[in-house]
Amino acid sequence: MELNRLKLEAQGVLGELFNEKVMSFRLTAAKIESVGGEEYIVRFHDSRLHSVDVSWPAGESFKDRFREAMLDRVSRMSGPLRKKAAMRTN
Repeated sequence: MELNRLKLEAQGVLGELFNEKVMSFRLTAAKIESVGGEEYIVRFHDSRLHSVDVSWPAGESFKDRFREAMLDRVSRMSGPLRKKAAMRTN
């Protein structure tokens, strides 16, 4: 499957997770790289989450595997997931 197609599928999952309030911030799938065999890295341009690794065995749905990888990664995150509001000085 073409990497651009995978990128579109990944972006769809990211939108679903945000709409379901699983993630409190929006992410954009900036790039997908094949790192050999059945392994892929989905890269984001975000300081809270840089990338996620996806294992995609033949015959399985990339969308489902990416969703599982994102749910696992988000569940392991700690600290604030939202950008801090600018401090006001009076």
